[in-house]
Amino acid sequence: MSFYKKHNKTIFLTVIILVIVHLISGRFYSRFDLTQDHRYTISEASKKIINTLNEPVIIDILLAGDLQPEFKKLQTETRQLLEEFAAINPNIKFSFVDPLEGESNQNETISNLQQLGLTPLNVTVSEGSKVSQEFIFPWAVANLGNKSVKVSLLKSKLGASSEERVNNSVQHLEYGFSDAFKKLTIQEKKKIAVLKGNGELDDIYLADFLTTLRDYYRIAPITLDSIVDSPQKTFNQLQQFDLTLIAKPTKKFSEEEKYVLDQYMMHGGKSIWLIDQTAAELDSLFNDQGKTIAFPRDLNLNDLFFNYGVRINPVLVNDLYFTQIVLATGAGNDSQYNPLPWFYSPMVFSKNNHPINNNIEALRFQFANNIDTLKSSTKKTILLSSSPLSKTDGTPREISLDIIGKQPDKNTYNDGDQTLAVLLEGTFSSAYQNRVKPLKITDAKDQSTDTKMLVVADGDLIKNQTSNGRPLELGYDKWTNNFYGNKEFLLNSVNYMLDDSGLINIRSKKVALAFLDTEKVVEQKKLWQVVNIGAPIVLLLLFGWIFNLVRRKKYTT
Repeated sequence: MSFYKKHNKTIFLTVIILVIVHLISGRFYSRFDLTQDHRYTISEASKKIINTLNEPVIIDILLAGDLQPEFKKLQTETRQLLEEFAAINPNIKFSFVDPLEGESNQNETISNLQQLGLTPLNVTVSEGSKVSQEFIFPWAVANLGNKSVKVSLLKSKLGASSEERVNNSVQHLEYGFSDAFKKLTIQEKKKIAVLKGNGELDDIYLADFLTTLRDYYRIAPITLDSIVDSPQKTFNQLQQFDLTLIAKPTKKFSEEEKYVLDQYMMHGGKSIWLIDQTAAELDSLFNDQGKTIAFPRDLNLNDLFFNYGVRINPVLVNDLYFTQIVLATGAGNDSQYNPLPWFYSPMVFSKNNHPINNNIEALRFQFANNIDTLKSSTKKTILLSSSPLSKTDGTPREISLDIIGKQPDKNTYNDGDQTLAVLLEGTFSSAYQNRVKPLKITDAKDQSTDTKMLVVADGDLIKNQTSNGRPLELGYDKWTNNFYGNKEFLLNSVNYMLDDSGLINIRSKKVALAFLDTEKVVEQKKLWQVVNIGAPIVLLLLFGWIFNLVRRKKYTT
C-alpha cells in the first residue's frame, strides 16, 4: 500500500498526459515518410486532384491471391500508396479482389476480362520439381458513379529483370492512379486539332491514339483549304484549339498555310509534328523485285523549322538495334512467316531524361530521318535518339530486301546517337519576321508567348496497324506479336504540353526498392541458417549462465 501511496501522484499525472496526447493525436493527424526515396510522399499535383474527389471513388485491385514474391511486393506497395491516398481523402475506398476465386468457368471469366482490356499475365510457378502456369491480373479499376477507368499496375520494359520490373511498376503507381482520378473528374476538356488536307495519315491509322486522347481532350479535324479566301476565319478556327497534331503530311504546304501555322504558334498554340522528310514505305518493298527507291520529300517546311531551331535531314537512319519485319516463304499451306532483322526500323530506347520519356518501353521507328538542332531562342530537349551503333544513309537510295541476308559491317556504324525527337519550349520567333507576309491576319506577332512544340523525324511513329479493316492498338506489331512504347510516348507528350497541373512531372519520381541478392542468398544460406538458429540458443544459454552467476554471488554474500 505504501508503494501505491508514494507513486499515486505520478500515476495520476501519467494517465492525464496520455489522455491529452490521445485527444490531440485524434484531432491533429500526421504521417511521416522516412524512406530514403520519399516513396510515400504524395506530390502536390496528386493531392490537388485527390482533393477534388467529392464522391466516393471505389477502387478494385485485381492483383490478389497467392502471389509470387515479385507480385506480392507490388501488391504491398499498391496497398500502402492507396492508404496514403485515403489518408488525404477518405472518399477513396479500395479492396483487393481475386477475379478467379470461386469461379467455376475460369476460361470464360478470363475471356470477359480480356474484352474489357484487362489482359492477364501468364506466370510460371515452380514448386520443387512441379511446374505450373497461373494467371494473374496486374490491374486496378477505379469507379466513380457510372464511370470506370482501368489502371495498369505492371510496368514492363524490354530486357528488365524481375527487380527492375517491380521498381518500374512502383515508380509508376502514383502517376497511374492520379491520372485515373483525373480522367474520372475532368470537366472541361482542352481541344486538339488534327490537321488534314496535306496528305496526312488516314483516320484508320490514327484511330487508336485519337480514341485514347478522347479520355482527356476534345478532338476535331481541321483543314486549311479556305485559307486564301478567308484567312482570318481560318486562323480564328485554328486558334480555338490548344494543340495541333500534324501526322505524316505528304503534300507541300503553301506559304499561306505555313503563315497561319506560324501565327498559331506566335499566339501560344502548341503543336506536334511527325514528319517524314523522305518518301519510303515498307509496303512498297513487297513486289516482284523486292526493291523500292527512297527519295527526299519536299514539304516546304524547312525554313519554318530552321527558324524555330531544328532541321530534319532527308536521310535514313540505319541501326543495328533494330526491330523485325516478317516475310513469308513457301506457298499455300506450306507458307512460313519468319521474323527477320530490318535495319531501317530502329528500336529506340528512352533517354529517361524527361517526364515524357521516363520509364517507357522501347519505341519502333520506320524509315526515320535525323534532326539537327540549331541555335535559336528556344530550349531544346532531345527526347529520343538512335543507338550508338547506327549511321545515316543518304537519299535518293535503292532499298532492297536483299540487305536482310547480308552481314552488316559493324565498322561503318560509327555515327550513332542520331537525334529522332526534339522538344522545343519557350519563346519562338516568327519565321515571317522581316519578310513579306503572304496574307493579312489581325494582331500578327513576331514573337510568341511561352509555348511548346515537338518534332519527331518519323511520321509512322503514330501509325497503328489494322486487322480485318479494324485498327489495332498503337505500338502493337501483329506480325511479331511485340509491343512497343509509341503510344505512351505520344500520350505523355500531349499531356506534358497541355497539362497545367504538373501531374506529368510525377513520372520523374525515382524509387529504389531493396531486394535480396539471390547469389549471396545461395552462397551464404548455411551461414545464416546457423546464425538464425544457433545465435538465439547461445544468447539464451549465456543469459542463463550470467543470471545464475549473479544470483549465486548475491545470495552467497
